[in-house]
Amino acid sequence: MLKDAQGLIVTTDSAPAIAAINRFSDQMLAYGRDAETAILQAITADPTCALAHAYAAAYYLTQENRKAWQQALPYLHTAQQYCTKITDREKLYVQAISAWANQEIDVAITLHEEITNQFPRDLISVQQGQYHYFYTGDKDKLWKIAQKVLPSNLENHYLYGMVAFGLEQCDQLETSENMANQAIALNRNDPWAHHAIAHVMETQGRVYEGIAWMENFADTWENCNSMLYTHNWWHIALYYLQLENYQKVLRLYDTHIWGRANKQSPKDQVGAISLLLRLELHGVNVGDRWQGISPYLYSRIDEHALPFQDLHYVYALAKAGHHDWVNQMLVSMQYHTLSINPFLRRGWLEVAIPAAKGMVAHAQGDFRTTVVELQPVLSRLHEIGGSHAQRVLFRQVYQDAALSAQKQSWVYGITA
Repeated sequence: MLKDAQGLIVTTDSAPAIAAINRFSDQMLAYGRDAETAILQAITADPTCALAHAYAAAYYLTQENRKAWQQALPYLHTAQQYCTKITDREKLYVQAISAWANQEIDVAITLHEEITNQFPRDLISVQQGQYHYFYTGDKDKLWKIAQKVLPSNLENHYLYGMVAFGLEQCDQLETSENMANQAIALNRNDPWAHHAIAHVMETQGRVYEGIAWMENFADTWENCNSMLYTHNWWHIALYYLQLENYQKVLRLYDTHIWGRANKQSPKDQVGAISLLLRLELHGVNVGDRWQGISPYLYSRIDEHALPFQDLHYVYALAKAGHHDWVNQMLVSMQYHTLSINPFLRRGWLEVAIPAAKGMVAHAQGDFRTTVVELQPVLSRLHEIGGSHAQRVLFRQVYQDAALSAQKQSWVYGITA
């Protein structure tokens, strides 16, 4: 057995495997583009290392699409096969990833909490715990799972960025900004810390400062995976949108957001869709950009990885005129609820599906239906995940529909 860079025991006698695991951990925490390569190198160095296989499975699960889920399963099965003689931490981690693969997110969360209680240096487990809290809408625990391990990781800038984002989601804006600045003081190239401050400045309306801040660090994002690269530029685009500099927003969409996206990545797709919708809510003609995204969404119709993602997909398909696909997806969402555990089912049935119907209605110009479907779920939208900055879009759609429905009623009243 050897120790990784965090001083955690890994069941392997291969120094190259440990070196590759260290690279993988660093890439995951930095949202780097080489995480997959690193963990596959670890497996090549020691094909019997259960933790390396579990890390590979977790990496593919984070991609939140069917193809990646299928890639995850062989690694997960191999990790399970080598579980008999590994450490307690590794066993808990394999169990957590198994629960994730089975969509037992509540079980996965419990296991990540246990890992971080016993092994507070395990920042990969902290990160994945935060990930699950983010997509189940529990902002307090998103913050606390990182905060509780801070005393054991005072030198680690990645954790400061993770705590900062949790604080921002809990509306502790000044503390969040201070924490993120501590991360950047330790390492200028910490994109998640940049991202936390982008949220703070946007919430506080510090638009010009936010643009200057993010653009000052944009050169450091070239080594990021496409998700965080495009997402940090998406935040810059939101600043310019507030300034009503729509041509700049469209250029950023074409060059740094959809233009640099992994077109098969759900998270990249969601960012592009949400920006086009925001532009249209501002009255901007986005041209044929909906048609540019929609061919990549057909494979999402029956996927249902995250309700937050589905609301974007179904809207984009409706805007692109794929009405048969839209109807197919709405039916598929209903069937999906029959196959998931009660922890997730309630959010899908009571929030996601009504919201999806409301989003489709808005895309089709049926504003009264939008209001009817969205109004009852507005106070519960956090349950489908996403950040404040991302979820505000659904409230904006509701407000636009309410105003448009009112105008339609007025016109019909005059002409009756």
